[in-house]
Amino acid sequence: MDSAHRLRPVIMLLLTALLLLAFLLSLALGAVAIHPLDTVRALGRMLGLSQVAPETALIIEHIRLPRTLMGLLVGATLALTGAVMQGLFRNPLADPGLIGVSSGAALGAALVIVLGSWLLASLPASWMPYATVGGAFIGGVITTLLVYRLGQTAQGTSVASMLLAGIAIAAISGAFIGLLSYIADDTMLRTLTFWNMGSLGGANFERVGVLALCCALVWWRLPRQAKALNALLLGESEARHLGVDVERVKRELILLTALGVGACVAAAGLIGFVGLVVPHLVRLMLGADHRRVIPASMLLGGGLLLLADVVARLVVAPAELPIGILTALLGAPFFLMLLMRAQRRGGL
Repeated sequence: MDSAHRLRPVIMLLLTALLLLAFLLSLALGAVAIHPLDTVRALGRMLGLSQVAPETALIIEHIRLPRTLMGLLVGATLALTGAVMQGLFRNPLADPGLIGVSSGAALGAALVIVLGSWLLASLPASWMPYATVGGAFIGGVITTLLVYRLGQTAQGTSVASMLLAGIAIAAISGAFIGLLSYIADDTMLRTLTFWNMGSLGGANFERVGVLALCCALVWWRLPRQAKALNALLLGESEARHLGVDVERVKRELILLTALGVGACVAAAGLIGFVGLVVPHLVRLMLGADHRRVIPASMLLGGGLLLLADVVARLVVAPAELPIGILTALLGAPFFLMLLMRAQRRGGL
């Protein structure tokens, strides 16, 4: 036990170092490789501390920096909400998508992409990307509120009912997305396909700014519920005896997860398995205490998504592999491994 306690600060330090390394690699690597020292100088140039070649400054400041910041925000937020959902459901296989946020956001984006040409005909064409982001966010929020309403029972909020409602809503959203894909033209279908695959390629400072505002609220509130999540691990009745307002905590966790995941899907499309895999890896390293799991998940989530984005940029260069495909290829086998492990232990 003493050895495990001594290792925890070391693990947190390593996770921080991994995030910093991933941040630097994300700025330096791509179709045009930039030396790490030039990357640091380009960052220093933004602060008036150093000089670098104009073309290098252009690539770093206007292309890779917003993309890297978006990857950090998305990865950390998905991992944070995944850790919270696993604590709330008391199940290591839980994922933020279980409450229907991702599917609802994808449906909102699909509606704008396919029907926006006549629904938003009065808007300038340059507004369409922002309309797509707004549609995704609104779709995620509406879906979450619907799932939350369906999860209400006479005894309060039923997590099991919400799980079933989320699965049903995801199936309905998938059916409508399929219908929209059927009636879409070639351009719309291509846009819709890449949205559903997930990508950080559309990052810009405006979109990162909106995402950062949403994530700031989620990052501020969810870690404050770490003690309540620890109590919920014992069961809802036990948590009530420990003084936790279970209904209020569940409501806050669900709505903040909707905000965080909805904003991430709106900004970057569907990126799966980050919220599932990262918190589980953190629990293997640090145990189940959410006071450690939550910050460690945010560090590891941001770092891993940035590394995945670097691989996605390099593996088929000069083209780019959608990052959602890469995370699915890595995350799905991990999910199956967890599932088989749970079955061997006698169930989930």
